Amino acid sequence: MNSIWELETFYRKRDIVIIGAGFSGLWTAVSIKEKYPDRSVLIIERNTVPLGASTRNAGFACFGSLTEMIADSQKMGWEKTLELVKMRFEGLQKIRKYFSSDEIDFQLDGGYEILNDDEPLQQLATVNEKLKAITGLDETYFLNQEKITGFGLRKSEFLIENPCEGSLHSGKLLQKLLEKCYELKVDFLFGTEVKSVDEKTDEVDIQLSEALSIKTDRIIYCTNAFSSKFLEKEDIIPARGQILLTEPIEGLKLKGTFHYDEGFYYFRNLGNRVLLGGGRNKDFKTEETTDFETTEFLQNHLEHFLKEVILPDQEFRISLRWSGIMAMGSEKTPIIKQISDRQFCAVRLSGMGVALAPKIGEIVAEMI
Repeated sequence: MNSIWELETFYRKRDIVIIGAGFSGLWTAVSIKEKYPDRSVLIIERNTVPLGASTRNAGFACFGSLTEMIADSQKMGWEKTLELVKMRFEGLQKIRKYFSSDEIDFQLDGGYEILNDDEPLQQLATVNEKLKAITGLDETYFLNQEKITGFGLRKSEFLIENPCEGSLHSGKLLQKLLEKCYELKVDFLFGTEVKSVDEKTDEVDIQLSEALSIKTDRIIYCTNAFSSKFLEKEDIIPARGQILLTEPIEGLKLKGTFHYDEGFYYFRNLGNRVLLGGGRNKDFKTEETTDFETTEFLQNHLEHFLKEVILPDQEFRISLRWSGIMAMGSEKTPIIKQISDRQFCAVRLSGMGVALAPKIGEIVAEMI
């Protein structure tokens, strides 16, 4: 049994409980506390550190490559596509407003996309015209052939540059967000799994174990790909992103964040090392999972890509391999909504959580 001291502090009733301490959960807590400083907010996270995609991604501060925009517009129309791009763009601005570049290793080295056919170039002017209202630039994307050799990407035909994108250190950004939450008096329970949720007319009962539960007025699920347990009816498909990181490479020419094949491949320099992820379109079914392992098939595929596209004729050794779990659906719009009188969710960020989460937090704060 728990003591009176525990029951009246750590496990006391809260105004709002957020499930999940990744980027969405933390930004949601920050937005709520800034809007309603007097409300008590508790974040429950089942792992000892935030897992899922937040600490397991590639650290891209990006809002979408040219071919990704074109593909999205064909799938869900320009209105929804631009709405999403605007959210990502503003989300990145917000991160930079809250934290200095040094604090989160933010580098505005530009975003690039490698193309091996010129078809998307026919739509360059159209896409730039549409993005003008969001980025403020006449040319958000432009062809920059000179940098192909400069980056050592000599097997690539075309290189599109986007000066608004960069990279950051996901771990440091999470730490800074945690500090911000502590400053705003948000409480945390790490290493705590929610067993079940029972909504009553006047409160929600969150069962943590047979003997222990926490009561709250409102509950918000920020569980992204791990939502099926709580949100069975929603269209959420987990998508594992596998990543590898090389040992330091002498004289590495690569600098910036790069996309290839509608964003299915993504790579960047991390100092003088190369971080590469993606390729799940080569094995979609296997990668629709919430297991954090890496597979021999995809890791070999990524190594081959590294050898062929990024570092032709260069020796490299792999120092780390890991994977993160994203959430996808039939379209890329996140699911941010009220599910019942006292339950809300902000999930399915389609691999753009770093950029989307700051804005999603604001939307949820308005909603509750």
